Amino acid sequence: MSTDAPTPSNSSPELKSTASATTTSTKNGRPKIVLWGDSITQMSSSALDSGFSAHLSDAYQRRADVYNRGYSGYNTDWFLSYCKTTEGYNDILTLGGIDHTASGKGKEKSSVELVTIFFGANDASHHIHNKRQHVPLDKYKSNLKELIMLARKWYGQKVKIILMSPPPVYHAQRLQYQIDRYGKEKATGILERTLELSGEYAKVVGEVVNEAENENVAFLDLWTSMQEEDKDGWSRFLSDGLHLSRDGNIFVGKALLQTIAKHFPQVAVHADQQTGLWGNSASKCGEALERFGPWHDEINFEQEIFAKMKKFEKELEGGGNESLKRKRDESIGDDKMEK
Repeated sequence: MSTDAPTPSNSSPELKSTASATTTSTKNGRPKIVLWGDSITQMSSSALDSGFSAHLSDAYQRRADVYNRGYSGYNTDWFLSYCKTTEGYNDILTLGGIDHTASGKGKEKSSVELVTIFFGANDASHHIHNKRQHVPLDKYKSNLKELIMLARKWYGQKVKIILMSPPPVYHAQRLQYQIDRYGKEKATGILERTLELSGEYAKVVGEVVNEAENENVAFLDLWTSMQEEDKDGWSRFLSDGLHLSRDGNIFVGKALLQTIAKHFPQVAVHADQQTGLWGNSASKCGEALERFGPWHDEINFEQEIFAKMKKFEKELEGGGNESLKRKRDESIGDDKMEK
């Protein structure tokens, strides 16, 4: 079976669009946005909870595809180890399409425009009460730097990166979660994660961004911004004191789009101001992106019908071919019905 790209059929109508010429992004395939993280990222595809991954997919419809690569329970150590396996390599690193073999030499242009790195909720576990997932602060910092290097190697040196801090931890919810899951008799009443610990790890994320050697790295400080957004009620952003609630997902989704617009305007998307929709001709995007396929109101069907009429008229010259006339009338009639 041939693997060549299909040749457009001669019978397929050519769409005449009033839109601008195809950009570099469309020539290289639909761009990708890749999300690296733990359970908070994995669960962000939830439509029920208005997940922030779903929020991004909505905003970037027909402009970029969002790939969720969140792994529940993972810390930075485990994610890096997974990337070194054949499965992890194929699942995560090959998304950029860059070939680092001797023949490829890594020269191909990556199709990944943006990657988010969102770890820390597990790394910041207490070193005694949750030793299994705990990663020391200095190791966490070096792991984040390694993740940045990994993204640049496999997604391109110019890939845009957003480092996201772990969210704050709400103690009362964490203790209630123990009771709900294990029952009052088995609940220890000991916090395996705390607000103070998550704050220390959030601070390190900011340090890594400040020390980054490339301007294409931005910081989204959820630990601070969530608490500042609602000083007395920020617990509403969390479902169990750690993971995001519906309100939390909406908050993160909006915060991500705002971060992209501020730091990477070339890949930002702006909704139709009248309807609030992301996927129509009144929505706008940065210079590095373009929509795929003309919007329906950019297609000139009248021009299509006129072109078909001219074609048939030329074929009819020199004789009255009734079958061709019927074919012309049927074709034009079909176009009018489609319109």
